[in-house]
Amino acid sequence: MDKDTRNAIERATQRARKLLQEDFAAQLEGDFDVHRDGVVAARAGGHLSARQAFQRERIIAALEHKRAAGMNPSDAVLDYLRDAAFTTFNRFVALKMLEARELVQQCITKGEQSAGYREFCGMAPGLPLLPNSAGYRFYIECLFDELSTEVKVLFDRRDPSSVLWPKRATFERLLDILNASELAKVWAEDETIGWVYQFFNGQDERRKMREESQAPRNGRELAVRNQFFTPRYVVQFLTDNTLGRIWYEMHGTNTVLAERCEYMVHKPSEEFAPRVKKDPRDLRVLDPACGSGHFLLYAFDLLVAIYEEAFADPESPKSEATSRTLSEDYPDIDALRRAVPGLILANNLHGVDIDPRCAQIAQLALWMRTQRAFRDFGIARVERPIIKRANIVIAEPMPGEKDLLGGFLAELREDRLEELIRRALDVPGNKKIRATKAMADSLAELISTVWEGMELAGEMGTLLKIEEDIAGAIERGRAEWEESLPLFRVANYGLGGFTSEKQVRVVPGEQEDFWSKAERLVFQALADYVAAASASGNARRRLFAEDAAQGFALADLAAKKFDVVLMNPPFGAGSTCAKKEFEKAYPRTKNDIYAAFVERGIELLGSRGRLGAITSRTGFFLTSFQEWREQILLRYAPPVVFADLGMGVLDSAMVETAAYCLEASDDDVLSIA
Repeated sequence: MDKDTRNAIERATQRARKLLQEDFAAQLEGDFDVHRDGVVAARAGGHLSARQAFQRERIIAALEHKRAAGMNPSDAVLDYLRDAAFTTFNRFVALKMLEARELVQQCITKGEQSAGYREFCGMAPGLPLLPNSAGYRFYIECLFDELSTEVKVLFDRRDPSSVLWPKRATFERLLDILNASELAKVWAEDETIGWVYQFFNGQDERRKMREESQAPRNGRELAVRNQFFTPRYVVQFLTDNTLGRIWYEMHGTNTVLAERCEYMVHKPSEEFAPRVKKDPRDLRVLDPACGSGHFLLYAFDLLVAIYEEAFADPESPKSEATSRTLSEDYPDIDALRRAVPGLILANNLHGVDIDPRCAQIAQLALWMRTQRAFRDFGIARVERPIIKRANIVIAEPMPGEKDLLGGFLAELREDRLEELIRRALDVPGNKKIRATKAMADSLAELISTVWEGMELAGEMGTLLKIEEDIAGAIERGRAEWEESLPLFRVANYGLGGFTSEKQVRVVPGEQEDFWSKAERLVFQALADYVAAASASGNARRRLFAEDAAQGFALADLAAKKFDVVLMNPPFGAGSTCAKKEFEKAYPRTKNDIYAAFVERGIELLGSRGRLGAITSRTGFFLTSFQEWREQILLRYAPPVVFADLGMGVLDSAMVETAAYCLEASDDDVLSIA
C-alpha cells in the first residue's frame, strides 16, 4: 500500500476517533451523569428511560471493572471512551470490508439508501418511519448480531463498549468519512484493517508519551509506542523460512511450497537433517505480539496448501489429536475443504498481545481469511460451516474484584465440583464421582496461584513465565490428590479398570494431564458463571468471568510448545511497572525488550522449531548484546537465515532492522538456563 493511501487511512481514522470520543463523552455527561474526571452520580437521573437506566448500569459496571484493575476514576472513563470509539469505528470499518468481499449486502456505503437496508425495509415497511433513523440503527444492529455468531469479540452487543451509539449527526459524519472517494479502493485490501489499528493512536499521542517518559510507564504505552505494521515482504520472508521450510524438509523438498514460498532460502543440492512428518493439525504457529495478525494471515495461506498436500500424501502420519490421518477423518477433498479453515484457526494459529483491541482486529482479519478460503473452494455462503474459534489471547491481569473471586471460589464446593467434573471431563452418567473438601481446596489453590501469577500479564505479555508458577501448584495438587484421593487422574473415563462401585479412580500420569483436566474444570465453571451473569443481567460478573478466561488461556498457551514462532516484537525499554520482575526473569536480555522476546520465543519452540523475527539490527554487533548472541542464540537456536534490512522498513519507526530465522536444537528447549 503506497504512502498516500496510508496517509488517507490515517487521516480518516484520526478524524473518526475524535468525532466518536467527543460524541460519547457528551453522552456520558449529559445523559448518564458520568463525568470525564471520574465523578459518577450516585443515582440515575429521572430523565432516563428504563432502557437508558439499564445501559447506565452496564457503563458503571465497566468503569468499576477498570478501577478494580488499578485505574483511577478519570483514567477509567478515558479508557472506556477509547474502547467505545474503537469498537464502534472497527465495526463500521468491518462492514465496509465485508461489503467489498460480498460477505454482506450493501449496508452503509449509501447510508439509508443502501440496497441491503432497502430490502430489509421491504419486510418491515414501518422502519423508515421511526424517528432519528432508529429503523436504520435496528437494521445495522441486526447485522452485528448475525456477525457475532462468528466474530463475537467485535460484534457482541453485550460488550459494555457497545452501549453508546453515535448521535444522528455524528453517525452521518462517520459514514461520510468511511465513504470518501479517496478510500474507495482500500476496503478490498486485506492490510487495511492493520493500518486502521496502527493509526487509531496518532503520532501526537506517541510523541507526548515519549516527552513525558523515556520508557513506557505501563502496558498501554508499551503497546501504543510499538504499533508498527510489518510489510508483506518481511512477513513472507520470515514465514517462508520457518513454516514453509519446516514443511519443505518434512517432505524431502517434494512439496508445492518449494515454488509457492518465493522467499524460502534453499539450494538444489543442499543437504539437511531429515524431519519426521507431522499431520498438519499438529503444527503450531505462535505470534507472541500479534497486533493485527499479519503473520498469522500469511501462515493461514500456507497452511491451506499444507493440508491439501497432506491429504493427498499416502504416507501422511496420524494426528496426535485424533489418532487418524486426514484421509481417514475426511472421505474426500470436498469434505476436507469444508473443514480446513476451521481446523487452521482451532489447531494451528495462536496469537497474543497486551492490547485488548488486537482481539477485535486479528479475529476479524482471520475470519475474513476463512471466508476467502471458502470462496476459493467454491463453497457457497449458506453452506459454509460456522467459524467460532480463534486462538487470539489478550494478555492482561486477572480481574481485580476480590469479592467476585471469593464468590467464584466459594461455588467450587464438593457437590458443585462433582457436577463440574462430570460435564467438563465427559464422565459417563453411570459412573459415580466422589469429590471432597480437600479436592475443592486444591483446585481453589491452583486458581489462586494463577490469579497471583498473572498480576503483570498486561505489562509483560508472553514474557511472563506463568508456567513456572503453575508448575509448583500443579505438583502440589497432583501429589495430594494421587496420595489420598481416588479421582481426577483418569485415563479416558469409562474405558479403564473401575471398581465394582463404578467409581472413578486415579490413574497415575504426568503433570500436563493434571493441568489439562484442572483447566477444563475452571473453563466450565467460568462458562457457567458467564451464563448465570447474563441471565441475571449482572454485568460485573460477566466481565470478571471473561477476563479470567483470558488469563487461563494465556497460562495454557505458555505451557505449550510451538513448531514456529513469528514476531515483530516491541523494542526499547519495557514497562516501568514491571521493571524489577522483567530484569529478574531476563538478566541477559534486559537491555532491550526485543531481545527478551526472542529469548522467550526460543523457550516456546519445540525440538528443531524455527523462530522468525524482525527486530533492531543492533543486537548482532553491540557489546551490550554479547550475552544474547553467545549464551542465547548460538547456544540454543543459531541463525539459519539473515537479512540486514536497514532503515525505513517499519513505516515511521526510526530504527535499522534485520529479519532473521533461528532453529532450535534437537531437544525441546524447556528453559534457558
